[in-house]
Amino acid sequence: MITNARALETTYVPQDLEHRDGQISQLATALEPLTHGVGGEHSLIFGPSGSGKTTLAKYVVRKLREESFGVRRAYWNCMSGSSKTEVLHGLAQDSGIGTHLSRDGTATSTFIDAFRDTDDHIVVILDEVDALEDETLLLGIGDLPNVTIVAITIDEDDFFANHRLNGRVKSRFSSAELIRLRKYTHTELTDILLARIDAGLRPGVIGRDAIEYTADLAAGDARKAIKLLEKATRRVNRSDRSQITLEDIDAVHDEARRDLQQDHVDSLGTHKRLLYDIVSAAGEISVTELHATYEERVADPKPNRTRRRYLSTLVDKYGLLESTGSGRGKNYFVPEP
Repeated sequence: MITNARALETTYVPQDLEHRDGQISQLATALEPLTHGVGGEHSLIFGPSGSGKTTLAKYVVRKLREESFGVRRAYWNCMSGSSKTEVLHGLAQDSGIGTHLSRDGTATSTFIDAFRDTDDHIVVILDEVDALEDETLLLGIGDLPNVTIVAITIDEDDFFANHRLNGRVKSRFSSAELIRLRKYTHTELTDILLARIDAGLRPGVIGRDAIEYTADLAAGDARKAIKLLEKATRRVNRSDRSQITLEDIDAVHDEARRDLQQDHVDSLGTHKRLLYDIVSAAGEISVTELHATYEERVADPKPNRTRRRYLSTLVDKYGLLESTGSGRGKNYFVPEP
């Protein structure tokens, strides 16, 4: 029943991107100068979870690389590591530039010199850019003549209203190309599912009623819709049946939501993951005990203000934690998916 399992994964970048023609054109125009050997415009992509921000950036850069010589992609999700060294090391690994440089013990200037010294132009895609510990990194790499930044985050107002955002960074990116995505409509999600099904499954495996039902459950979130399709396909593939039904979609609904939550947890960097794991193991924990436990387990703990920002991100932006109370009376717990 499966012809291409990769097409059923949330991380798959399709050959054609459904219902994002305007945004594709907008980003492609911002990067078009690279085809003439000069730098493009820095861009910011905003939109809710599941609206295709990361897929859009990777899709356009892939098309650019297919049409141009001397262009490299450097992708990093800042939730996986948000210090300057972690980000630069991740970009070096993805781009193939400075892959011999170790993450530990290498000065940030060494990574930046490696980027500067390459003859290629680098499109740096920084996912979850609001998680950066020091946003001046955007100036350090964005000032290089052979680097163009595509930064991705959820909320435009939060990004520009952020009181921590360095004034020069805010000024620089206020003139960047702003690309805004909204949640998909039911019809658009149905089209996205149909494209994934055409690419990944044999004809007749899933009926229109089950596709429409999947789009209903996903409520505008393409990542959730694709995860439901993947889990339902796995379920049927383990049985002696060859068709996905509404009952299969219902049966995997909770599992798909848990998987999506776990995907977010797995993407967390070391310190964010430790904070999450402490809360998860405790069931519910006071903020005082949480910080004390964290400090016991880490040889070089992050400052309190950094930890508070990490926790705020885990609660407010990604829903991986919830909290009750305030100040020293605050408690944290892991919500049910």
